[in-house]
Amino acid sequence: MDIHKEIDTRGLNCPLPILKAKKALADMQSGQLLKVVATDSGSMRDFQAFARQTGNELVEQQMVGDEYIHVLRRR
Repeated sequence: MDIHKEIDTRGLNCPLPILKAKKALADMQSGQLLKVVATDSGSMRDFQAFARQTGNELVEQQMVGDEYIHVLRRR
């Protein structure tokens, strides 16, 4: 998977990971991938809702240790 941008939101709670992702996606081209690393357990459902509301594609979500990894494709 060719990640174009990665942001670290570890230690931040809702809604900050979503807001940072929204800002990062605004600077990206259509089709590019954004990886978000978070520690907020609520980020799993938050990013699912964010993708539905914005039309961006949630390509992947996984938990690695105590971190949540989200990959979004810019619409």
